[in-house]
Amino acid sequence: MKRILTGFALLFSFLTSMAQEGQDPVAWTQELIPAGDQEYELVMKASIEEGWHVYSQFTAEGGSLPSEFTYVNAGIDFELLGGTLESKTEKAYSEIFEVEETFFKKEAIFRQKIRLLDPEVRQIQVELFYQVCKEVCIPQDKVFYFSLDGQEIIVDQETLDQESIAMAEALKLDLKNKEALQEVGSDAGGNDSSLMVIFGLGFLGGLIALLTPCVFPMIPLTVSFFTKKSRTRSKGIIDASLYGFFIILIYFLLSLPFHIFDSVDSQILNTIATNIWLNLFFFLVFVFFAFSFFGYYELTLPSSWANRMDSASNSVGGGLGIFFMAVTLAIVSFSCTGPILGGLLGSTALAEGDVAMNLSAGMLGFGVALALPFALFALFPAWLQTLPKSGGWMTTVKVVLGFLELALAFKFLSNADLVGNWGIFKREIFLGIWILIFFLLSLYLFGVLRFPHDETDSKISNTRKVTGLLSSAFCLYLLLGTFQVTNLKLLSGFPPPDFYTLAEQESDCPLGISCFKDFESGRLYAQKVNKPILLDFTGWACVNCRKMEEHVWSDPEVFRLLNEEVVLISLYVDDRKSLPEGERFKFRFDSGRVKAIDAVGEKWGTFQTINFNAASQPYYVMLSPDLYVLNPSIQNTDSDTYERWIKEGLQNFRTYQRNIAVSNR
Repeated sequence: MKRILTGFALLFSFLTSMAQEGQDPVAWTQELIPAGDQEYELVMKASIEEGWHVYSQFTAEGGSLPSEFTYVNAGIDFELLGGTLESKTEKAYSEIFEVEETFFKKEAIFRQKIRLLDPEVRQIQVELFYQVCKEVCIPQDKVFYFSLDGQEIIVDQETLDQESIAMAEALKLDLKNKEALQEVGSDAGGNDSSLMVIFGLGFLGGLIALLTPCVFPMIPLTVSFFTKKSRTRSKGIIDASLYGFFIILIYFLLSLPFHIFDSVDSQILNTIATNIWLNLFFFLVFVFFAFSFFGYYELTLPSSWANRMDSASNSVGGGLGIFFMAVTLAIVSFSCTGPILGGLLGSTALAEGDVAMNLSAGMLGFGVALALPFALFALFPAWLQTLPKSGGWMTTVKVVLGFLELALAFKFLSNADLVGNWGIFKREIFLGIWILIFFLLSLYLFGVLRFPHDETDSKISNTRKVTGLLSSAFCLYLLLGTFQVTNLKLLSGFPPPDFYTLAEQESDCPLGISCFKDFESGRLYAQKVNKPILLDFTGWACVNCRKMEEHVWSDPEVFRLLNEEVVLISLYVDDRKSLPEGERFKFRFDSGRVKAIDAVGEKWGTFQTINFNAASQPYYVMLSPDLYVLNPSIQNTDSDTYERWIKEGLQNFRTYQRNIAVSNR
């Protein structure tokens, strides 16, 4: 169990490390010491900030990752004389990994002796991978260059070859009328609305968590504790309210590391959300969560964490003691709240807009819902008598959540399939699995299917029967949608797109519309037929892109405009298909950071960022074939607004052409 929990810790460390790229709490110096007879000693010294530590090369297997040195061209230009020696280390037992780990604090010194095999060699390159850790671990890479001429080589920036420079320049468009790009249909009010929706979803998740066996019994116990412990009723209300505030604060703080992601790379959040391996990891995690809710095992954090927090709350007292009580609740209730928070994280990754803000809004909503009963029941203790008694109904809630977790798991598997262009998890297969999941849920709710912690002689309540009927109706809805008897617009964005199907398709574009998936090819065609370009930045795993295609593009007039009046160029920013060898290059951003462009999606994502200063999808731009911006860009909107936007672009295109014709006379 602890190994699985370690996976979550490593995932969080991975995400945090991506956010903190370039913020290394370790300062390195180096020294080259001649030892005579073509021998040298390479010395690499680390100065480590207070509170941080770096792992030894020889830390125990099964624990944190060790430091690893790679001596470039060793055995060709030079030979290693023995291993890399280390300065004094410290050891401590890790309760997470259950091994004794070896690490450095404050300072680390590494020494390696070498003997030259080629007297003409004038430079030695050493590559180091290491982890620097505090509350989380940040993987880091460091390259040392030793000059045998006695002068240290300092490499500030990666050198780009001329081919990369030329290809990077070709990616930049010479846009005319670029100031017109200011978006319409995605104003601050729209963002606020989106955040409120996500806050509401988080709040709903918190309310559901309250109904689980890990949290519900804690409400009367905790409120009674505060009201009885306090000398006055007002003091009890204040303590219970403070307890609720700390619950909100704890869950909100969990989202803060995500707020520094955009400073690293505007495309990094999209990369994380659409990474094939990360989606597969989330699939496995959600399946694991689901079977935990089914009662096959218990998902818990190490008990020592809760014991320490509980001990701290008793020994400290006052406001700080109440804070530790709130932390104890978060740890103890993790077996029920963890999967719900995982669902919130997954849903946030799929939502439109700023992922960090979305996650903060969702976490805030979750914390508010979880904290609200403690303050309300402290204000009105008589309400405690109206609370339903704990019982089998809470088990039913957990199992239903398990089925929902299982359904969400397959969304991540579908993402991996779409982004990876595997062609395996087609729309009909996805819908078939969902039909099976909700059919099994119906059987469970009607008492046909049982799980380990179900009571064998329990009576099926009316609420459970009604929920079973709703689940059965949803199965029928999915079945009719699979055979195209009805559309599945209520689920837009969750199943694979309708053109990703087992049936033979004339076009691999949405709704069978003719489209290009390469910008230059589409631009040349637009020039040939003298039509404006509608540039569509989209993604295989983009939920809101599917909603636009299925709800807005399917409108008869919008469909006509897209199919007849414009040249549609759809660029998938999450396409993980490798670029041909000759089309791969490196791109240097204004910050100096160099990014390898090896996949189709990386190319179009960077193309969107540098030309339109945008990183979200869907994102639409109308251009003339000679790159004149025809009207403001637009994002997720309704069919009427989208239709007006296209027609405005068409009108501006005709006006622009007339002006060009007049000026050429």
